[in-house]
Amino acid sequence: MHIESLVAAVDVFGTSVSADVLVVFAVLVAAVALFVSEAVSPDVTAIGVVVVLVALEPFTNVSAADGLSGFSNPATVTIIAMYVLSAGVQRTGIVRRLGVEVAHLTRGDENRLLAAIVGLTGPIAGIVNNTPVVAVFIPMVTDLANEAGVSPSKLLIPLSYASMLAGTLTLFGTATNLVASELSADLLGRSFGVFELTPVGIVVFLVGGVYLLTVGKWLLPARVPPGSRTERYEVQPYLARVLVTSRSPLVGNFAQVVAEDARRDLGIDVVDVVRGDQHFVAADSDRQLEARDILTVRGNPPSIQRFVEYAALRQLPRAAVTDAELDHPERSTLVELVVPANSPLEGETVESARLRERYDAIVLAVRRAGGELVRDGIGATELRGGDALLLQTTAEAADFLAETDDFVVTNEVFDEVMARVRETGVSRATVVAVGILLSVVAVAALGVLPIAIAALAGVVAMVVTDVISPNEAYDAVNWNVIFLLAGIVPLGIALRETGGAALVADAVVGATAGLPILAVLALFYLLTGLFANVITPVASVVLFLPIAVSTAESVGADPFSFVLGVTFAASTAFVTPVGYQTNLMVYGPGGYTFTDYVRVGGPLQLLLAVVTSVAIAFWWGL
Repeated sequence: MHIESLVAAVDVFGTSVSADVLVVFAVLVAAVALFVSEAVSPDVTAIGVVVVLVALEPFTNVSAADGLSGFSNPATVTIIAMYVLSAGVQRTGIVRRLGVEVAHLTRGDENRLLAAIVGLTGPIAGIVNNTPVVAVFIPMVTDLANEAGVSPSKLLIPLSYASMLAGTLTLFGTATNLVASELSADLLGRSFGVFELTPVGIVVFLVGGVYLLTVGKWLLPARVPPGSRTERYEVQPYLARVLVTSRSPLVGNFAQVVAEDARRDLGIDVVDVVRGDQHFVAADSDRQLEARDILTVRGNPPSIQRFVEYAALRQLPRAAVTDAELDHPERSTLVELVVPANSPLEGETVESARLRERYDAIVLAVRRAGGELVRDGIGATELRGGDALLLQTTAEAADFLAETDDFVVTNEVFDEVMARVRETGVSRATVVAVGILLSVVAVAALGVLPIAIAALAGVVAMVVTDVISPNEAYDAVNWNVIFLLAGIVPLGIALRETGGAALVADAVVGATAGLPILAVLALFYLLTGLFANVITPVASVVLFLPIAVSTAESVGADPFSFVLGVTFAASTAFVTPVGYQTNLMVYGPGGYTFTDYVRVGGPLQLLLAVVTSVAIAFWWGL
């Protein structure tokens, strides 16, 4: 006997709801609660959903094969391949080259710089994964803002938003588009062509770009003052240079030991040692201190004063500590980095993360996600996604930091990057990588091969031609997104198979009775966008797309138009810093607060709800 028959249907608002639907709704509510609270990471929540749905198969109608279908879904395979293809192109330096050339033309003019950011990010992020694009552009945008005397806060949210708007230009633009295409194929027997989104995507990008250049520019705050990194993090009062006198007990002691003792006993960091024209990192050195050595120390002023008195040192009051004193790329360097979402270091303190031991790094300041600057008591600061750290480390450790998944490094010495790019010219790898990517797009667009197979062929070509190594290819994939996608797909299956999607659609139809179809489409845009801001774009597409299709069928509208409305909405999660990875990447470096995203992104989301709905109605009909 089917278990459902043992449980009576429940009457909800006059509608008989089966036990199957109630169970699926319970799983859905629990999943949404976990997504919003982030009690566990979204990918772990998604995998947990799979386990629960399959375990409750008599209620959910999700078999083991259905539960694992997300891993074999063509969208999942295509997204994996596109991560690798994007990494191959990005590693050739072509994105940096384009950024440097445009930056050279826009130096000193805020309006031209803002227009270049929006105009350049769009075409690139329309095909290449936008996360590495934004990571490459953050240091360039910040340095150019400082040269122009403009707050970086005026430019970094536009950088993130432009990359998100560009995701609507092609099927490859975002993982969300690929997922929606496969769901559309399952529900309607019609997937998206490579450039099927492009006509409306161009309208969305242009309207969004004009908004960012006008209204958005006026709404954006100047949270971070322009200036060098030490000025932006306001660390000068916590840095001092002290002279080792001939009578100091530190003479003859190893620099590394002195640094450890000063941190343990006084809570200050000995950052580096200058001896004549020599310069070395104290914590990484086995040299003995000598009289006339100059130490750079970091700590609160009273602690620095105690250190000076205890060790018979002499503070040099006129020796301001700037980037120039701390940044010596051949020996030591200043590094600015961001804690990404789902970093293994989230929840750790700076002290427990052991950054000093792991990366030979001294953290000079932390800009919390939300704008707060921490320059004292740094060790006890708990790391959160979006936090930006300014640290000094060795040149070798800086290279290692750029490769780790713990952080996203967001600074480079701009002038050196520009010089290096212009000296190297266009490499063979650049031509090969771009050629492979364009070939994949062409083959998929012409229907020669399915998009997943074309993308996998591109991956093979990049590995065979040594554009990217197998290990680099595996490292390029954001596995958190892959597991999130593979885990959330079965929830959409459960909603369809149990009638949950149809039930919600009936409720929507009843609530919107008498409204024009265009208004119903705009409502779905707003609802999807709202959820995308809190439970990730991919999850919102999986949940809302079946409901949108059922609603369209109930009101006599074209279901494909509603599929497109949900797809575009999920790619425009502007209102929170956690709605999209690039929003979180600029959160700390821009010194933004949560309300900055609401103030700038809210009107944009409402504007695009109208513009996108009208554009869909014009191009595809209702």
